[in-house]
Amino acid sequence: MNSIVTQRFVKCLKQLKTDGVVRSMRQFALEVDYLPQSLSEILKERRDVTIELLRKAIERYKMNPVYIYTGKEPLFMTDEENKSLRVLTIVTNSQEDEHIVHVPAPAHGGYASQMANPTFIQDLPTFTLPDYKYKVGTHRSFDVSGDSMEPTLFEGDKVVCSFLEPTLWETAIKNGFVYVIVTNGDVLIKRAFNFLKDEKQIELQTDNSFYQPYRVNLGDIKEIWYVRAKISPFLPSPQNISNILRDEMQELRKQLGNQSRMIEILNETMEKIVKQTASD
Repeated sequence: MNSIVTQRFVKCLKQLKTDGVVRSMRQFALEVDYLPQSLSEILKERRDVTIELLRKAIERYKMNPVYIYTGKEPLFMTDEENKSLRVLTIVTNSQEDEHIVHVPAPAHGGYASQMANPTFIQDLPTFTLPDYKYKVGTHRSFDVSGDSMEPTLFEGDKVVCSFLEPTLWETAIKNGFVYVIVTNGDVLIKRAFNFLKDEKQIELQTDNSFYQPYRVNLGDIKEIWYVRAKISPFLPSPQNISNILRDEMQELRKQLGNQSRMIEILNETMEKIVKQTASD
């Protein structure tokens, strides 16, 4: 007897044939790059549907994953629901505990283009953290590259993030918080400002004032991850801390000096105005 998930998959498959979407089970198998003989085994209740076959059926024929896994109809998604669907690959151990997948900097470009490829994700390094909050939900970590987020994040740091469901993007993205935005071609770690409701855009800002803010369109975004923590490969030495404090004090003195000068100029201007008024 097939599992309940396989039974629901078969029901969707038969509905596709009834609706004329596919002419035969063989055509379906060829469309999703699956052996027709293996599909026949599923239909004869001799084997269960695989995760990879489900993924392809969901992407190609809009089978509703909510129905597949819970039984809640409808059997198929609407075009809008299918457009917003993101298939997320996870990695677990033998006890079904989910691991944190790490995406190193050299893999950023590949991740953006192959995130739906289970083989690519499973080949990435994984790890676990002892904190309970990382045991619930799906997490990723990403290398920080470049200097756009200095002094908050430095090149070589790692950010640990929790997955943000696409249905929550419009309401859950908090202005000024740091997120990992995965677009069609890149992995971006920036502060986000939410303009999705009215303008279908997210503005990305850096902590390095050298870089200007810019916006990305909703249609260009594949994944969003909320940054929860950072892992740094080094700590500043006492000497570096002293230098940082010295530089900050010098900058403060400079600003105070400029403000004092502005006040002097303002006082001189006011005295001139008073004298001129008195003489008139």
